[in-house]
Amino acid sequence: MQAATLKIVFLIDKALEARKHNPIRVAVVGAGFITKGLINKVRNATPGIEVSLVVNRTLSNAEKLLTEAGVEFRVVSSALELSRCIESNTMAVTDDPKLIATCEAIECVVEATGTIEYAAHVALDAITSGKHLVMVNAELDAYIGPVLADLARSHGVVYTGADGDQPGVQMNLLRYVKGLGGTPLVAGNIKGLLDHYRTPETQASYAAQWGQTPEMVTSFADGTKISFEQAVVANATGFQVAQRGMLGFEHNAHVDSATQLFDIDMLRSHGAIVDYLLGASPSPGVFVFAEFQDSSQEIYLRYAKLGDGPLYSFYAPYHLLHLEVPNSIARAVLFEDATIAPDYGLMVDVVAVAKRDLQIGDKLDGLGGFDTFGTCENAATAKSEDLLPIAMAENCVVTKPIAKGSAITLSDVDKRSDYLADQLRAQL
Repeated sequence: MQAATLKIVFLIDKALEARKHNPIRVAVVGAGFITKGLINKVRNATPGIEVSLVVNRTLSNAEKLLTEAGVEFRVVSSALELSRCIESNTMAVTDDPKLIATCEAIECVVEATGTIEYAAHVALDAITSGKHLVMVNAELDAYIGPVLADLARSHGVVYTGADGDQPGVQMNLLRYVKGLGGTPLVAGNIKGLLDHYRTPETQASYAAQWGQTPEMVTSFADGTKISFEQAVVANATGFQVAQRGMLGFEHNAHVDSATQLFDIDMLRSHGAIVDYLLGASPSPGVFVFAEFQDSSQEIYLRYAKLGDGPLYSFYAPYHLLHLEVPNSIARAVLFEDATIAPDYGLMVDVVAVAKRDLQIGDKLDGLGGFDTFGTCENAATAKSEDLLPIAMAENCVVTKPIAKGSAITLSDVDKRSDYLADQLRAQL
């Protein structure tokens, strides 16, 4: 994986050096943990890119973040004020995402809110105003990414997931393995903890330690986040899941030795799958297991200490999200290359499962909440069984009792109305 990453970086650094006097101007939407690190990385170590605008619904949070980061900024509320900031190389801050579309100087938008409905409006406006879009938002990507990607193509811009995020790292690794002549059969994530019934209450102290919201941290622990991430990979590759929730083998050893857990005939019958390992090392890495159909390569693979096959292990030991996002910005703007995009449409969906016994009249809360967790299911099965996508669950009202641990169907709830994200989803 180091080779795959380095090839990208060596191409990008020269291209960005050529833009240092005319930097790619970026708007970042969301003022959370990742945005703070991204802004400092770009300012201190990425010539050729400049974060010109930060958008956040709560203006005071954005102001606090930039003050803590040591960034001089100006609050703006109009296109004219934004243009003046860009002319003076002053970072602008606003709570109005509509300003992005008014500014021709902004070439790329980074969506980093982790929201569904709010982010859907941001994504649609960015694409239709001719901005490249980098998604640090696997939640929305898994829900309506195929629609947004089609729209981006029609507007001549790039829609992409992010380098450094687990789906992007997996895709880089997949491309690398294919370049070696391998046939990937498993694209996987390595996870340290999984408990479907964690809540914002159980995760509050950990969230405070890292300056993140309890809901976001809960979505990591309860399996919702990894389900979104692996759905994104599936939609970009045409892979599926072997079963609802993925296989998720527990493997308290190095990822290389996990090839023995997978039945290669099962993998071949599926074409290839997305999955994860629980407890494996190195964590928090990602992996690709592949076969080589050219048997003449087997002796060379053994010589290279990759084992006896028929599955061979390739892995990245980490994902460095905010440090690598600038690579995706550059790939999109300078090379029209998506790090990862849903080229195969909706292959795997993320459906809602009850975290507790739900009663008639309950209004479902959002991702990483007390009511539901998300799990992967093949899209064809999810559709045939009328399963509720978890990205659609928030504010739906329960119409019949649902037992804890049960998958929720669309007929179990009164759906919310007038959501742009759901209207876009209906186009799939």
